[in-house]
Amino acid sequence: MTADSERAPEVTPAAADPGSAAGTGAAAYTEPAAGTGAAAYAELAAVGPYGVHPGHALITMVEPHPGHEYAYNRWYEDDHYIAGAMAMPWIFAGRRWVATRELQLLRRPQKSAVARPVTAGCYLSTYWITAGRYDAHMKWTVGINKRLNRDGRVYQDRTHVFTAFQDHLATVYRDGAAGPRDFHALDHPYAGLVLEVIDTDGPERRDQLLEWLCARHLPRRLSGSPAAMVTVFRPTPLPGDRMSYVRQVEGVDTRLTLLWFLQQDPRDGWPEPFAGLEEEVADSGLGRVELLAPFLPTVPGTDRYVSELR
Repeated sequence: MTADSERAPEVTPAAADPGSAAGTGAAAYTEPAAGTGAAAYAELAAVGPYGVHPGHALITMVEPHPGHEYAYNRWYEDDHYIAGAMAMPWIFAGRRWVATRELQLLRRPQKSAVARPVTAGCYLSTYWITAGRYDAHMKWTVGINKRLNRDGRVYQDRTHVFTAFQDHLATVYRDGAAGPRDFHALDHPYAGLVLEVIDTDGPERRDQLLEWLCARHLPRRLSGSPAAMVTVFRPTPLPGDRMSYVRQVEGVDTRLTLLWFLQQDPRDGWPEPFAGLEEEVADSGLGRVELLAPFLPTVPGTDRYVSELR
């Protein structure tokens, strides 16, 4: 028998679990009064939309402060990704992405209205929210984040570079009806993602931009490219009682957010299929690209890529 096989299995005591009552210093859980406890879940499940389509999204790009990269990654993966997102009602899919220093240096344009400097924001998290459930989800997310903050489960040594809840406007597919749909996108093992942010001069121009993107620009760009689909969103304002460390959303009436899902590592063959993209958008007269940023998927439960962030 080898030394490795003689090792005792790892056991995590409840007191070390940040999600347990012992871990937060809270008292043992007691069922609330009737009407506010478990029975209320059955009532809520019986009404309202419960489709499979991503009607909304949370897209959040964050920069851990220098020296806090490992601690931030472990906090987000081991606690916040679950307790601060996936455990919330009506979030049905999530995925984390990372930009190594090599990928950060590929970003465009150099002077960005989104990231200052353009290399800021090495982690990106994306979540799908069930269509028609935005208001209910927001009530919960504000409440749970206040609780997490109160319980000392919010990592402070980070900066929100680009964080916004978004309404889904369209999805454009490279292969038509073949392949994964947008509701599969955060579960399918895509090899990379490109975040694109386009600003316009107003709501009417944004509507025109959306029509041009879906009818002409995106189908042409997707054809023969490693991107299987592009999802298009518009940001929504954060509630007034949001956490103070998250700034209010910019560009609510003038901005579109695009997520390109790639079937190959974005470092392979970059900048294709994105060469000349900013010029093409500018030549349309409908908008300007303020960020084009490639990412790799993180490997859950590991610190892979953390040593490559700086």
